[in-house]
Amino acid sequence: MPQEQIRPKRRHGGRKGNTRRGKSGLATQLPFEPPLNTDAPTEPLSADGVAAIHDGAMRILEEIGVEFLNPQACALLKQAGCRVEGENVRMCREFVMEMVAKAPASFTITPRNPDRQITIGGRNTVFVNVSSPPNYWDLMTGKIPGTRDKCRDLLKLIQYFNCLHVVGGYPVEPVDIHASVRHLDVLYDKLTLTDKVAHAYCLGRERVEDVMEMVRLAAGLSLDDFEATPRMYTNINSTSPLKHDYPMLDGAMRIVGRGQALVVTPFTLAGAMAPVTMAGAVTLSIAEALCAIALAQYIRPGAPVAIGTFTSNVDMKSGAPAFGTPEYMRATQMTGQMARFYGLPMRASGVCAANVPDAQAMMETSNSLWSAVQSGANMVYHAAGWLEGGLIASPEKLVMDCELLQQIQRYFDPALVATTPDDIAVDAVAEVGSSGHFFGVQHTQERYETAFYQPFLSDWRNYEAWEQDGGLWSAERAHRLFKEILANCETPPMNPAHHEALADFVARRKEEGGAPTDF
Repeated sequence: MPQEQIRPKRRHGGRKGNTRRGKSGLATQLPFEPPLNTDAPTEPLSADGVAAIHDGAMRILEEIGVEFLNPQACALLKQAGCRVEGENVRMCREFVMEMVAKAPASFTITPRNPDRQITIGGRNTVFVNVSSPPNYWDLMTGKIPGTRDKCRDLLKLIQYFNCLHVVGGYPVEPVDIHASVRHLDVLYDKLTLTDKVAHAYCLGRERVEDVMEMVRLAAGLSLDDFEATPRMYTNINSTSPLKHDYPMLDGAMRIVGRGQALVVTPFTLAGAMAPVTMAGAVTLSIAEALCAIALAQYIRPGAPVAIGTFTSNVDMKSGAPAFGTPEYMRATQMTGQMARFYGLPMRASGVCAANVPDAQAMMETSNSLWSAVQSGANMVYHAAGWLEGGLIASPEKLVMDCELLQQIQRYFDPALVATTPDDIAVDAVAEVGSSGHFFGVQHTQERYETAFYQPFLSDWRNYEAWEQDGGLWSAERAHRLFKEILANCETPPMNPAHHEALADFVARRKEEGGAPTDF
C-alpha cells in the first residue's frame, strides 16, 4: 500500500486517531494576515562581497551578454541603446542600474475579493502554494498523473488555509485537459473556487491575454480599472545559462504593458546550469534577472516587479537537483542581500527533494522556508505541497506545510515580544513567589487560551495516549484532515453577473479553439 512508504509495518488497537480540532471540527487557524518579518535579515556577505557579486553580474551583462530569444524584446533593447547582435544582448551597467532604479520597492495586488489584497515588498511576507507539478500523490492513490479533479481539490485546500495568501500556478497540472484549453478550465476553477490573488503562465500570447481578461471579468472591472493597479501577476524563469525564451518574454511584456506584476526568477543549479560555487551561481542568477527587469522598466517605468531566487545545487553523484541544502539556504540569503542592494522585492521558495511527506521532506522544507524568512523574502513560492523536486503535489504535504507556515506566522506575532507591565508580569511573579506555580494565578487564567500557538496537526500527547488513539503518523493525520476539509469546504461568494461573464468568456474561447499548441 502507498502508506507503507512513509511508515513501518505495524498495527495497534485503539480508536482511530484525530487531529486537534477547532469548533467546526476542522483545522484551528490563524486569521488571513500575511506576516510582517520584523527580524533583521541574515547577511552572509560582507560589503565587499556584495560589491563583488554586483560587479560580476554587470560584467556578465556587459561582456558576455544574454540571449533574448524574442525579436520584439531585442528591438526594444536596441532602441534603448543596448548592443544587440542577433539574439545576444549586452547592456552597460549604467543602463541596467538606471532601469532597476525605476522599479518600486513595494506594490500591492488586489484580487476580486479586496479583503485578500497583498503587499509585495518591505517587511511583508506572503506564502504561495506548490505550482506546476505534473503528478499527484496521496496516501491512497500513490503517484498518479495530475487531473482536473485533483487540481480542484488542491485549489479548495489553498482557499481554506489562511496561511496561503496567493494561488500560484496550477497546484497540479491537469493532464486530462487538452493543452489548448487547459488554462481556461483551470483559471475558471481558480477564480471561482478561490478569491485570492491569481497567477498567469507566460506560455504564449493567447494564454496570457485570456487570463488577464478572465481576472478582469471575475472582478467586474473596466479595462481602465484593471490596468490602473496590479490585479494579478506572472512569474518568468530564465533558461540558464544566459537565455530568456520567446514565450516567457512575450508574456512578461504583455503583463507589464497592462500594469500587472512580474516576478523574474532564474532557475540556476550550481554545478549544472551555473558555476559550482554559490557566489558564481548567485552572480549568474542576478545577471539573468536584472536584464529582464531592465526590459520591463524600459517598457513601463515603475512597473511592479520582483527579483526571484531559485539557486540550489545538484547531487554530483547523479546530477539530480537537491533542495533545502546548506548551499540552497546560503544562496537564498545571499540573494536577499542583493535584492536589498537593488531596492527590489524578492521571491524565494519552500522546496524539498523528498518523494513522500516524510522526515526528509519536512526537514528540507523547513530549511528552505526559514532561509526565505532569514533572507527577508516577500513572496515564498511552493511553500506548501511540494515533493520530488517539484514533480509531485501532495495534499498531505500541503497540510503538513501549512502547520509550519502557521508557526512562522505566529513567530512574528507582535504579542510574543510585547514588553508592557502586564507582559513583564512582576506582580504575577510576586504572587507566586518561590514555592508556587503559575497555572492558577489570575494573570495566567486571563491569557491561557491564546498565550501559545495551538497546532492543528502536531500531536503533543505522550506516547501511550497517542498509541491508544490509533498511533497515526503525521502524514496519516494530514490525510484524514484534508479529506475532512474537502467534505466540508465552502465556495467563496461571487457576483452572479461576474460569474456569468466569466463562464461566457470561457465557453467562447473554447469554441474558438483556445490557444495553439503547435509552434
